[in-house]
Amino acid sequence: ETRDLSFRLRQLDRLHKTILHYEAEILEALKKDLNKPDFEGYMTEIGMVYEEIRFVRKHLRRWARPKQVRTSAAQFPAVSRIYPEPYGTVLIMAPWNYPFQLALEPFIGAIAAGNCAIIKPSEYSPNTSMVIEQMIREAFPASYAFVVQGGREINQSLLSEKFDFIFFTGSPAVGRIVMEEASHYLTPVCLELGGKSPCIVDETANLGLAAKRIVWGKFLNAGQTCVAPDYLMVQETVKDELIHYIKKYIHQFYGENPCMNSDYVRIVNAKHFCRLLPLMESGEIIHGGRFHKERLQIEPTILDHVSWNSPVMEEEIFGPILPVLVYHDLREAISDINRHPKPLALYLFTNNKKHEQYVLKNASYGGGCINDTIVHLATSHMPFGGVGESGMGSYHGKASFDTFSHRKGVLKKSNFLDIPLRYPPYRHSLSLLKKVMK
Repeated sequence: ETRDLSFRLRQLDRLHKTILHYEAEILEALKKDLNKPDFEGYMTEIGMVYEEIRFVRKHLRRWARPKQVRTSAAQFPAVSRIYPEPYGTVLIMAPWNYPFQLALEPFIGAIAAGNCAIIKPSEYSPNTSMVIEQMIREAFPASYAFVVQGGREINQSLLSEKFDFIFFTGSPAVGRIVMEEASHYLTPVCLELGGKSPCIVDETANLGLAAKRIVWGKFLNAGQTCVAPDYLMVQETVKDELIHYIKKYIHQFYGENPCMNSDYVRIVNAKHFCRLLPLMESGEIIHGGRFHKERLQIEPTILDHVSWNSPVMEEEIFGPILPVLVYHDLREAISDINRHPKPLALYLFTNNKKHEQYVLKNASYGGGCINDTIVHLATSHMPFGGVGESGMGSYHGKASFDTFSHRKGVLKKSNFLDIPLRYPPYRHSLSLLKKVMK
């Protein structure tokens, strides 16, 4: 039944209507879990899911259609087609930082491709996870879609089961565990991981606009975004001016005391809060540095005099701390970046076309922006995913359909003509074969 195209479209409609019904509860849950303001919750979670459903519904008939491809002369007469088919039952393991969007967007792809799904939301965002469970239980039969809640033990139990496909979003460390467990059954995986995403600003950039977009992308969700600029690499000649603008926009966005701002997101739990505090000792705090332990908030913080060997540069920050490094030459900056694991994202602020082309050709990363931050993932028209240690596979739009589909190649041969060349005894067939296949 799930293979039927009209069935898939109906399930997407049902999901959309269910989200509409639960909109207020979703926003309330995001507020409880992360202190996420309604605007941010709608912009980065609910709205993106609506847009993905709309885009997938519009194009699904074309994507699901068998595609005829060319057949080689050696196979004449025949017709070759590629048939997309569902894997079967897929496991979707979602994180806590965008707990609604990162659970539902892969689910949209699973529905579109004709699969059944088990969704495992994060135990660190319990309120949102509960709403997701209520939504899915109300909208779909348990044999089609089901939500499983719990902590590490439940994760281990799920990974010990045989699924037809696993989609995981989380840290590289846990991604390795998922891949190892999947290997026991040779289960294919899509791993959406993370890493230290650099943000490069050269002397030709519009510094005021660059600072505004860096502050927005870095401190959105209190830095708890997998594609947030992890560290800043600024050309030495414009460092002071750029930092001046960054301070200006932090104050403009979050006020004199961000920890007292009701719209400023909190760190998800005490464990991550305590992990972040020592990282602020990695350099000189030139802005911010204050925190509120009871509310689990750390204000936007800029660190200067940081080196590649500083503790803050040895792990993905995933919080509102921005280390600043300087560079003299762009080649030197890219060389430094390339000595480290491939990042999930890279951002370049420049008005120099040669610099732009150099970075595009010489740095490997999942995706990114030129003269902006993080917005490259907010589109259904491009695939989103990592490379190397930042992940494998991609999703969003057509990429989601492809990720959750097996592409089955089928050649249909004619019964009216059977060329004897391929059959034994071969005798003089080799000379003829060489004329056909050369």
